[in-house]
Amino acid sequence: MGLVLRRRGQISLEFMLVFSIMLIMLLYSVKNVGFDSSSPSSGTLAIQIALEEKSVANVIAGAIDQVYAQGPGSKVTVYAHFNLLRNSEYLSKAFNLTSPQVQLLFIGTNDPLFPTGAENSVVAVAVANSTVGPVLTGSNRTGVWVQTYFLYNSTTQSKFMVPLNPADVPGTMRIVVEWNPELPVSMAYNATSKTLYINIKPGA
Repeated sequence: MGLVLRRRGQISLEFMLVFSIMLIMLLYSVKNVGFDSSSPSSGTLAIQIALEEKSVANVIAGAIDQVYAQGPGSKVTVYAHFNLLRNSEYLSKAFNLTSPQVQLLFIGTNDPLFPTGAENSVVAVAVANSTVGPVLTGSNRTGVWVQTYFLYNSTTQSKFMVPLNPADVPGTMRIVVEWNPELPVSMAYNATSKTLYINIKPGA
């Protein structure tokens, strides 16, 4: 009888020891998952945001390329979806920003922000503090760019930018791209209709 009690007590002690170790590991894991700007999870969050930036930039650049291929008078409507880019806290903690802003850009070849390695105009989606521009290259980049087939090399207005507060970024943005030869190259956002309008004009 005494042997059985000792064995039961030993099993209970071993169970408590294993349970304690598992609890400590669980608490450690939860701490690491927290979005602390100095923790590895901030880097993971930055990667997820970059993937979303890439997705949106691809949608916009794809629409521009489609209109460019179809020629003058063509018009295309597409939709881009936003998730993490709508969360100011995530942007601040992922990139150590104090006043995060989402920036949609169309950049010509003569602009100082034009990225190395690109040949034609690029679409960029980035985040930055509201008082500064984005970083599109290097290990500290906060945005992603996608090249288009449309060559825009004006020196009068070398880029177009639509800055948005994260709270003003819609879950789904309508994007209308057209080639109207009567209008200049432009990019503008209508907050009421949640629509980004872009006009291209090759040769401008």
